Amino acid sequence: MRRTRILTAVLALAAGLLAGTPPALAADSASKVTLAADTYTWKNARIDGGGFVPGIVFNRSEKNLAYARTDIGGAYRWQESSKTWTPLLDSVGWDDWGHTGVVSLASDSVDPDKVYAAVGTYTNSWDPKNGAVLRSSDRGASWQKADLPFKLGGNMPGRGMGERLAVDPNKNSVLYLGAPSGKGLWRSTDSGASWSQVTNFPNVGNYVQDASDTSGYASDNQGVVWVTFDEKTGTSGSATQTIYVGVADLQNSVYRSTDGGATWSRLAGQPTGYLAHKGVLDATNGYLYLAYSDKGGPYDGGKGQLWRYATATGTWTNISPVAEADTYYGFSGVTVDRQHPGTLMATAYSSWWPDTQIFRSTDSGATWTRAWDYTSYPNRSNRYTMDVSSSPWLTWGANPSPPEQTPKLGWMTESLEIDPFNSNRMMYGTGATIYGTENLTNWDSGSQFTIKPMVQGLEETAVNDIAAPPSGGAQLFSALGDIGGFRHTDLTKVPSMMYTQPNFTTTTSLDFAETNPNTVVRVGNLDSGPHIAFSTDNGANWFGGTDPSGVSGGGTVAAASDGSRFVWSPTGTGVQYTTGFGTSWSASSGIPAGALIESDRVDPKTFYGFKSGKFYVSSDGGATFTASSATGLPSGDSVRFKALPGTKGDVWLAGGASDGAYGLWHSTNGGTTFTKLSNVEQADTIGFGKAATGSSYQTLYTSAKIAGVRGIFRSTDQGATWTRINDDTHQWGWTGAAITGDPRIYGRVYISTNGRGVIYGDTTAGDTGGGTDPTPTPTGACTATYKITNQWSGGFQADIQLTNTGTTPWTGWTLTWTFPNTQTITQLWNADYTQSGSTVTAKNVTWNANVAAGSSVSFGFTGNWSGTNAKPTAFKVGDQNCTVS
Repeated sequence: MRRTRILTAVLALAAGLLAGTPPALAADSASKVTLAADTYTWKNARIDGGGFVPGIVFNRSEKNLAYARTDIGGAYRWQESSKTWTPLLDSVGWDDWGHTGVVSLASDSVDPDKVYAAVGTYTNSWDPKNGAVLRSSDRGASWQKADLPFKLGGNMPGRGMGERLAVDPNKNSVLYLGAPSGKGLWRSTDSGASWSQVTNFPNVGNYVQDASDTSGYASDNQGVVWVTFDEKTGTSGSATQTIYVGVADLQNSVYRSTDGGATWSRLAGQPTGYLAHKGVLDATNGYLYLAYSDKGGPYDGGKGQLWRYATATGTWTNISPVAEADTYYGFSGVTVDRQHPGTLMATAYSSWWPDTQIFRSTDSGATWTRAWDYTSYPNRSNRYTMDVSSSPWLTWGANPSPPEQTPKLGWMTESLEIDPFNSNRMMYGTGATIYGTENLTNWDSGSQFTIKPMVQGLEETAVNDIAAPPSGGAQLFSALGDIGGFRHTDLTKVPSMMYTQPNFTTTTSLDFAETNPNTVVRVGNLDSGPHIAFSTDNGANWFGGTDPSGVSGGGTVAAASDGSRFVWSPTGTGVQYTTGFGTSWSASSGIPAGALIESDRVDPKTFYGFKSGKFYVSSDGGATFTASSATGLPSGDSVRFKALPGTKGDVWLAGGASDGAYGLWHSTNGGTTFTKLSNVEQADTIGFGKAATGSSYQTLYTSAKIAGVRGIFRSTDQGATWTRINDDTHQWGWTGAAITGDPRIYGRVYISTNGRGVIYGDTTAGDTGGGTDPTPTPTGACTATYKITNQWSGGFQADIQLTNTGTTPWTGWTLTWTFPNTQTITQLWNADYTQSGSTVTAKNVTWNANVAAGSSVSFGFTGNWSGTNAKPTAFKVGDQNCTVS
């Protein structure tokens, strides 16, 4: 499948939706917000893979240490004990969403605890921020960041070339980074903490995929694309002297320095007319292997060659496994078996049909064998067998004619690596997964080796919509980019197949009938065929509908509450409605094309729409819409809205932009009027889940900014108060496409991400609704730690840690202190509080009431100060004085 995934909400982002602004610290008591927090566990609804993996990096000095990078979904570390991947960039926040695109990774062979990631998603205006190099000294468990003065393109053309980032294998404080957009070659001499341009590097690149692209996406200079060290030209602690650098220039693609980067020159005698996607050095035999393509990839490539450069003599040898005239693809994925350096492999990365090809040589490229060959066309003989039982959807439900097979060996196979410690293990990335084998050397003995997905834990889908029905076998429906979407009946298991009949390349919207969840509808994009599909068995099976004239894309769709009719706002034409299952459609009147569509969850004839600041209502099944008189709504179309199940006319609307109306609105009269919630600064999604015990109103969930904090929030009292349920280590970049609670499980929330799949969370505190807080009667000793974590003119932020140093547990607590100056709290989280003059009383919330002996509880706040901001010197829990530390 061709991956054309550009960020789902790119137009909204470019319009400023994600423009970060400092928290507004309210000074008046009327605008105070008490922000509680809950503890959640977070997991993925398992799909396993789903996206392009352009880079796999093995550490060269420690066995079983490997990393993978994705184009929009962050980076991962291999866990050998479980054969799974651990995500490393979930801490990337909303304002830095572009840093989930990883253009390169480097693992330090001198100090294997160190790993580096060059991050940034787009080099054009779609990503408002510059790129950065992240550095970690604990294998990606935590990161420090060095901002760069230019952008990086983890999801740009050419992203499969590399690696652009490299650590000197002899002096690991030295790193190099190849930059796009004409920014050249960059170097760090302090382990990635700071970077400067290598000003004497002679070529910044000139290759662009499509110079006529006015968006800047395909017209960007792909720049400097890989860096390779010759480790034999240095000694431990001294900088490596010989460095090879690849440049996106069809005539001048490889450069070398022999004096540690002081001077550079074009490598003489090199091939021209191609880009070197990879440059891999076998220092043992003195060969630099280069995989060439006439295009930058990862989709395109018409011709290619493989070359070997002898580093001692300067001799070039064309080692292409096929004649150039017989290629219709470019080469990439070059790797050397470090246990047997004469063995190397390469891929035909852009061979879409009938399949990719993998080549292997055991004599330094003198002769080659292929992963598959024709016997008598169109029949094939494969050296491998494929076992996709762990990810059965990789067959796509297809039944192709020879020479195509399903599952395919792959496509977009830019990354292929042989484990440097294990000649039998090889992994390679495709447009949908990571495949691998652990009996690779069977290739050479003439017996078959087995290829399986090696991708568990790596979740890389862009989520456009999600829905959790109140009954039926499905727990969750998802609408995904590139692979359509899934019906999950068990979140812990990979579904057997994505939606088929038809199989949309991207599903843009879906819905179920609220009172008849067996009826489900989805819409999406497809090169040929219908753009709408229906199910009458809770999404287990599907059949295509009929498109109205002019439809070119999915748009949004809504099902009547009883499933009797549907309203569809497709791309390419105006809003349409139908009774039954879309055998014929009629144009809706009174509503503009491109409007977002939702249904009332009680009245089957009531539908709602939104477009450019106007809310629309239909009471005749979508035939006619009338613009509501509601004012003050967001003027743009970065909006999500939903109607509450069980109550007619109860509508919640989230969205906006930082340069206009932005927040969360509620209507109880079917959209005639809306009231903006004053305690929500920004909101981008809204969803509903099972009500808390004692509450008659469903639980609200939103991706929002509340009390100056960006996060995922829950409310059990119709938005009067909010609980942040994620934390700073679980942010997942951009979460603005969709959110929903689970109607059957209190506290469960499903979150859409743009590259990390469907995240779901469960509260560890249990059902907190309807009860009362325990009476705080702690006894015994206590310690209070007060820390100012940030301070600015007139404002500050502080954390307090309260520790039970006694011998008996607390079943509730109240902490009091007096500010020594004129400080006032403006916002506080993880506790309730009151302030009278200088005296503050902070009281537990339900979920953190119990504090075992020896355990601690923490909360934080922002406040105002003037003159002096001294720390309090005394704290009390009840009547007990605490030790202050």
